[in-house]
Amino acid sequence: MKHYRDSRKLNFARNIILKVIDFFHPPFSRWIPIQTFRYIACGGSVTVLGLLLFFIGYNYILPPYLVTRVINGKSEEVLPLGESLTMTRYIGAYVISFMIGFPVGFFLSKFVVFQESHLKGRVQLFRYATLQFVNIVLNYYLLHFFAGWCGFWATPSQTLTTAILAVFSYFFQRHISFRTKKDPAIMGIPAIEEEKA
Repeated sequence: MKHYRDSRKLNFARNIILKVIDFFHPPFSRWIPIQTFRYIACGGSVTVLGLLLFFIGYNYILPPYLVTRVINGKSEEVLPLGESLTMTRYIGAYVISFMIGFPVGFFLSKFVVFQESHLKGRVQLFRYATLQFVNIVLNYYLLHFFAGWCGFWATPSQTLTTAILAVFSYFFQRHISFRTKKDPAIMGIPAIEEEKA
């Protein structure tokens, strides 16, 4: 079986992405290390993609499927998922955004930003998925807080939530999901079984 690192298409895609990102790095090189710049560029691209998908899902994909129900004495448009199970419109738009953003984000993190990680691919994927699960929980509560409780519009609420989670995600990915051998053991996760992927 061919190893993914030997894939010509993968290497071609990665090299093109790196050339484009690295082309814009020199003016910022005094303040931002190349890996951080790549993370900002890739993370920013995935974030913009996610927000665009959220907007399209919220405004164009979900409206035909919405029904109006009274929840806690308040009339609200929801997505029916069964007899008594519903999902709010903004959470439904987040699910659409996540289903595309997750694989794109993992690809960019693994093959563009944190290429030097010595962890096996399945360990990286498990840790990345764990981070995404934590982000889903945090995103759910923060989105409910900003859109539901504070009454902000849905897309700005998701933008603010995304910004908060982006900072958290960078440090988690750098030091846990895609860490290198030079990184110290963080949060009690030792670097014992981790071999070159």
